[in-house]
Amino acid sequence: IPEFNKGSYTNESVIIRKKIRGYTWGESHGKAIGAVLDGCPAGLSLCEEDIQVFLDRRKPGQSRYTTAVRKEICGDPFRSFEGKTTGTPISLLIRNTDQRSRDYGNIAYSYRPGHADYTFDQKYGFRDYRGGGRSSGRETIGRVAAGAIASKILEELGISICTYTRSIGPVEIASFNKEEIHQNAFYMPDAQAAVKAGEYLEECMKNQDSAGGVIECRITGTPAGLGRASRLTSSVLFLPRPDVHRCSQGCEIGDGIAVTSSNGSTDNDGFTVKDGEIIKTSNHAGGIMEESVTGSEIILRAHIKPTIHQPAAADRNKDKEPLSLEIHGRHDPVIVPRAVVVVESMAAITLADALFVNMSSQMDKVRDFYRK
Repeated sequence: IPEFNKGSYTNESVIIRKKIRGYTWGESHGKAIGAVLDGCPAGLSLCEEDIQVFLDRRKPGQSRYTTAVRKEICGDPFRSFEGKTTGTPISLLIRNTDQRSRDYGNIAYSYRPGHADYTFDQKYGFRDYRGGGRSSGRETIGRVAAGAIASKILEELGISICTYTRSIGPVEIASFNKEEIHQNAFYMPDAQAAVKAGEYLEECMKNQDSAGGVIECRITGTPAGLGRASRLTSSVLFLPRPDVHRCSQGCEIGDGIAVTSSNGSTDNDGFTVKDGEIIKTSNHAGGIMEESVTGSEIILRAHIKPTIHQPAAADRNKDKEPLSLEIHGRHDPVIVPRAVVVVESMAAITLADALFVNMSSQMDKVRDFYRK
């Protein structure tokens, strides 16, 4: 652990932040990939199944719209005593299996469109062309495993997160049924929209094309005044790795960019009192004002970019020579469904960190904690 803190790993591997510190490690086609999470308090009930449930939501092979199955099993994930965390750093390891590095041989000297090949090479002077290495979406496995632990912390405090696909391409949900989210391949709360999304993706696949979409995350039970909440957007925006390869091209809170066409009379959330508690009369702000939580439901939307497509025109290689590029390897026609749990995990980690920081925001809270 001291090696991590001394900076022997680049900042791009850092998950979060101040009280909860996390690092991901490993590459897409390396022996394993994983994370180290520090700052989890002792006494949290935790078992391997808690983590595996999250990994299963991210894994490939869930439908014909995702890549073939690769096992994602979290082995020997943490130190515990009688089923509870000990307060020491938690190590999470997922071994890579069924890598097909040969599928990427033809792009060893060329850059794929829509991927981090070029930017990674320019920054570090090399790149792992076998699936992208550190800039592969597979890096998010470590984040999801850590997010499973953070979610357990939030559950203990009565905070719940509901994350789902709001849209894929032009197909957007028209109704909301929470029970439907886990009943279709796209994690959509609208069964009819899920059918239409499937039809749309079939057309994309026929044309060797791909699609983007929007993931919506709703968080309830967060206390008013919780600070550092604005980091939700930055933690979601830079996935899977900062400044190298983003799967998220935009992130909104509440009404998001729609506020640019609003007036203060309609956009500003008012206050009222109900059952002796101060509440908001509306929630255009999506539960966050400036750096802090308002106590209303937090509404976050991540706009996910399309994946790598099969280019019809010529591309260029690192020697700036034109070439005809044929992409092999395994690529989802849409990554939105598998990214749902990634967004949820990053939200959970960010909120858990904010909760621990908030414990010392007032002297009264510190006194109450240490008074017998």
